[in-house]
Amino acid sequence: MFRSQRSIHRHGPLGLLTVRTRPGHRTKGLLTAGPLALAVSLGRGGIRADKREGDGGTPRGLFRLRRLWWRADRAPRPRTLLPVRPIRRDDAWSEDPADRRYNRAFRRKPDENGDRLWRDDHLYDLIIEIDHNTRPRISKRGSAVFVHLAREGFSPTAGCVGLKRNSLMRLLERVGPRTWIHIR
Repeated sequence: MFRSQRSIHRHGPLGLLTVRTRPGHRTKGLLTAGPLALAVSLGRGGIRADKREGDGGTPRGLFRLRRLWWRADRAPRPRTLLPVRPIRRDDAWSEDPADRRYNRAFRRKPDENGDRLWRDDHLYDLIIEIDHNTRPRISKRGSAVFVHLAREGFSPTAGCVGLKRNSLMRLLERVGPRTWIHIR
C-alpha cells in the first residue's frame, strides 16, 4: 500500500454509505459516510424500488462500490482504496437493453451509441461505478448508475447520485472495494 493511502485510511475504509432523500425534495438527498453528511442530487424520478431504463429514478437498494473512473487529463489521480481506471476518449457505457453489453463499459466506435464517459462538461470527471443491475443483468432494469459530480445547483441526475467535487474527493479517501452504498 502506498504511504499516502496508509495515512488516509488509518482506520480502514468505511463499510457503509447511506443515501436518503431530503423531506419534500425527491431529487435532493443526504449521503452519510461515518461522521460525514454530504448533500447529493438524485434522479429526476426520485428513489425508486422498481427502477426501469430511462425512468430517471435512482435505484433503491444495497450496492457495492466497484471502481473509480477518472479523467486523468483534468486532475491528478484521487486518493482512494478503490480500484482506479482512467477514462479514455472511447470509453462508453451501454444503455441499450438489446445490446449484449447492456449495463457494461465498452470501447465505443465513433458511430456507436452509448453513454460516453469522456464528456465535455465535468459531470463524469470522477465516477464511482456501483454494482446496480450487474449480477444478473436484467434487460430494461437500469444501466449506468454511478456516483459522480453534481451539476450546478444540484439539479437532478438521470438516475445517479451527484456530489460536489470537494465532497466526492473527501468521500473517495474513505471508501474501498468493501464499501457498500445503501440507497433508501
